[in-house]
Amino acid sequence: MKLKKFYDEIIKKGIEADIRSRREIDLLLKTKKEEYEKLSEKEKAVFDADTLFNPYADSRILNGDPGSDIRSVIVGIDVEGPELLLAERLKEKGEKIDLVISHHPEGYAYAHFYEVMDLQADIFAKQGVSLSVCDSLLSERKLQVGRRVHAANHMRSVDIARLLGINFLCMHTPCDNCANRFLKESLAKAKPSNLADIISMLSSIPEYHEAAKNNNAPRIVLGNKKSRCRNIHLEFTGGTEGPKDIYDRLSSCGVDTIVAMHQSEEHFKKCKDTNINVIFASHIASDNIGVNIVLDHLESKEKLKIYEFSGFRRVKRKTK
Repeated sequence: MKLKKFYDEIIKKGIEADIRSRREIDLLLKTKKEEYEKLSEKEKAVFDADTLFNPYADSRILNGDPGSDIRSVIVGIDVEGPELLLAERLKEKGEKIDLVISHHPEGYAYAHFYEVMDLQADIFAKQGVSLSVCDSLLSERKLQVGRRVHAANHMRSVDIARLLGINFLCMHTPCDNCANRFLKESLAKAKPSNLADIISMLSSIPEYHEAAKNNNAPRIVLGNKKSRCRNIHLEFTGGTEGPKDIYDRLSSCGVDTIVAMHQSEEHFKKCKDTNINVIFASHIASDNIGVNIVLDHLESKEKLKIYEFSGFRRVKRKTK
C-alpha cells in the first residue's frame, strides 16, 4: 500500500467512527474549502492543505514520500527522538521498516492538534447540554490549550525523521474515535449497574488485561465498587481534556459516571465537587484499543508486518 493510501484509509476509518454524521463532517470540510478559496496567494502558500479532506488536525504524514510502498511498520504510542533512533538502529540490523507510526501527534500535527477539540461540543450536546453552552466553554478551553502548545518545539522529532530519511506518520483522533465507539458499544452490551460491573467489563478487554499485568489496570478514583451507574459519559476522544466547568452541566443532565482515559487533578476535583463517579480506564491501554482497531482496518486492505514499541501491543479483532 502506498503511504498516501495508508494515510487516507486512517482518515476514512476515523470519519466512520466519528460521533458526528458524515453530513456534518462534509459541511466542515466544505467550509474549510470556502475559507481557502478566499485566501490570498501568500496565505495559501502556508495553508495546511490536508484540512481540505482531513478533519483531524492531529493526524498527518509528518515525513516521507507519499508514493512510498508500505509493507512493514513499527508502531508506538509516543514516538520522539529516541524511538526514531531505535527504528533506524533496527533497520541497520536488517529489519525492514517502511514506516514509523506514532499515536500521539508530533510536528505540525501537534502544533494545531487542539482544533480537533471541536467534536467535544457534539459529545456534550448528546448528553443534553445546550450546544451554545458547549461551544462557549469549549472555545475558552481551546484558547487555553493553544497558548500552552504554541511555545513547544514542535519539529524536533520530525527533523530527526527527515535527516534519517524515515517515513513518519501520526494518527491520533481517528484512533480515539474508534476506541470511543468500541467502549460505547461494549458498555451498551454489558449494561453495568455499578462501578464493579464497569471494571469487570474493562478487565475482559485484552488491552486492559495487558495493562493490569503492568500495574496499570483500570481503577475507580471517585466512588466505589457498589456505586450505582446509569448514565455513563466517556472521555475518550476530542484531542485532550475538555473544559473543567462542563462537569456540573453534565451532572445536571443526569450523568453519574465518567470513564476517562485520564484526568488532570483540576478536572478530577471538579468531578468530586459534582458527585460524579470516575473510572480511569488506563490511558495507554485505551490508546492501544484505538490504534489496534485502525490497524485491523489497514490490514483488511493489505497485509502488514507490524513491530511493537513505545507502549503499543498488537491485538487483532475481526473487522466489521
